[in-house]
Amino acid sequence: MKLQRKNRLRALSLGAVAVSGALALTACGSDDNGSGSGNPSTAAKAGSIKCDDAKGQLLADGSSAQKNAIDAWVKNFSQACGVQINYKGGGSGAGVTAFTQGQVAFAGSDSALKPEEVTASKSVCKGGQGIDLPMVGGPIALGYNVPGVDNLVLDAPTIAKIFDSKITKWNDPAIAALNKGVKLPDLKIQAFHRSDESGTTDNFTKYLIATTPDNWKYSGGKAWQAKGGQSAPQSAGVAQQVKQTSGAIGYFELSYVKDGIKSVSINTGASKPVAPSSESATADIAAAQVVGTGKDLSLKLDYKTKAEGAYPITLVTYEIVCDKGNKADTLPATKAFLRYIAGEDGQKILPSIGYAPVPDEIIAKVRTTVEGLS
Repeated sequence: MKLQRKNRLRALSLGAVAVSGALALTACGSDDNGSGSGNPSTAAKAGSIKCDDAKGQLLADGSSAQKNAIDAWVKNFSQACGVQINYKGGGSGAGVTAFTQGQVAFAGSDSALKPEEVTASKSVCKGGQGIDLPMVGGPIALGYNVPGVDNLVLDAPTIAKIFDSKITKWNDPAIAALNKGVKLPDLKIQAFHRSDESGTTDNFTKYLIATTPDNWKYSGGKAWQAKGGQSAPQSAGVAQQVKQTSGAIGYFELSYVKDGIKSVSINTGASKPVAPSSESATADIAAAQVVGTGKDLSLKLDYKTKAEGAYPITLVTYEIVCDKGNKADTLPATKAFLRYIAGEDGQKILPSIGYAPVPDEIIAKVRTTVEGLS
C-alpha cells in the first residue's frame, strides 16, 4: 500500500503537467471516495459548476469501474445544482441495455457501443443515435491475496494460463521464473472473474488476445468465456472475494486495491516491470487513437505497449448519450453534468481516487461534443 500511495501522489503531481483533462477508473461506491468538501483535491470550487437550467433527477446505470468517480462527481454536482443523480453501477452490459431501452438519461460503459447497439439506440435518440464520450480512464489492476508475497510480477502468458486454469499453484515454475528470490507458497490459485457482462472483462481479455493469442484462444467480449475459476458480480464483488480468499487473484480497477489486496506488476518487455498507477495508465492512454466517426469519440488503446513506465492493461470508460433526440426534461441536467465532469474541475479529481486523466486533445473534443448535444 505504501507503493500504491507513492504512485498516486506522483500521478497527482505529474498529471497536471503531462496530461490535463482526464481518464480514470474506479471503485467501491460504499467506501469514502474522498469527495467531501474537506478534501481540496476532490471538492469543486464554489460557483465553478455551471448549472444552467438543470433540475429534477437523472437516472443512469452502467460501468462499475467508474462508480467511485461518478460518486465523487455526483456529490459535487448535486450540492451545486440541486439535481439528484441515481447511478446504479450495475455493469457496462446493464448500462447499455438500459440506455437502448430508454430507461436512463445516460449510461457508462468500459466498451464502446457495438454497431447493433448503435442501431438499437436510434429508436430512443429520435433523429440521432448513441455516441461514446471518453470521460474516465485508468488501469485494470490484477489484485491478489497471497500470504507472505508483497511484490509479484507476472507477464501476459502467465496471466492467461492462470485465468484459463492452466497454472493452478502459486509456486508454479512459470511464476517462480518471474519472481526470483521470492518465496512462493505451495498454495492453490483461486482466480476470480466477473459474473456479469462487463467492459472490464472486455478490456482485460482484449489485452490477453493482443499479447498472447497462443495462450488465450477466446474471442473476447463483455461476458467471461474461459473455463474454470470463480465469479462475482461487479468490480466490488470480485475485489471482496479476493480480499477474503487466501490464494486469490482477480481483475478490477485500481481504486479497489486496498485493505489487504496487493497489485501485480506486469512484465511488458520494458526494462523493468510496471505497476498499475494513474501515471502508468496515462502513459499508455496518451497513445490512444480516436476511431469513432462523427460525434462518436471511441478510442483504440495500445495493449501491446513496451514503452517504459506504461501499464498495458488499461480501460477507458465512456458516457453514452444521444447526440440528438435527448429527452427534453433531462437534457439540461445531462448536459450540465457532462460539462462538469469533462471540465477541468471534474477531471482533476480523478488521480486522487485511482484514475488517470484523459489527454488534452481528446477531452477537448468531448467538451465540444457535450455543448452540441440536443
